[in-house]
Amino acid sequence: MGSIRTITISEKPHAVCIPYPAQGHITPMLNLAKLLHQKGFHITFVNTEYNHRRLLKSRGSHSLDGLPDFRYETIPDGLPPTDTDVTQDIPSLCQSTTKTCLPHFRELLCKLNDPALSTCPPVTCIVSDGCMSFTVEAAEEFGIPKVLFWTTSACGFLGYTKYKDLVGKGLVPLQGSEEMRAICSQL
Repeated sequence: MGSIRTITISEKPHAVCIPYPAQGHITPMLNLAKLLHQKGFHITFVNTEYNHRRLLKSRGSHSLDGLPDFRYETIPDGLPPTDTDVTQDIPSLCQSTTKTCLPHFRELLCKLNDPALSTCPPVTCIVSDGCMSFTVEAAEEFGIPKVLFWTTSACGFLGYTKYKDLVGKGLVPLQGSEEMRAICSQL
């Protein structure tokens, strides 16, 4: 039988997981983060401030307390503050995250890697949503390995792979309700 060895904090790999700030992206990234944690990773899960507030509001103010090696951090998304409890406007969010998140993400990486500011191990990899391309630049600047995780469902992925065929057959883009009925009748 093998021996069990305790991993010290400096030996434990530390993954920073950052999803695109929409529910269909957050949930799969959180599932991946939980799997990595189960395999021995220290996890820092990065939400936007807006989505972090929504999460705490829906699950309770202490819902994210508990595990010292699975922590949550936030960065601003660059959009004006709002108290609404809905998914933000996707085109505005895409533009804003692309233009404003990099400096905030850099600052977070500096904080996480500074032993004077953080009790966690140094960041050893970044697992980023494929839509959060600014993380690639930050990973390269810090010399941290990165992985882009595409959170698309199997159905969505299949749709992406067939889109060119649908355009070629003239089935998309859809123009109006009459065209939609005609397409549906062909299926």
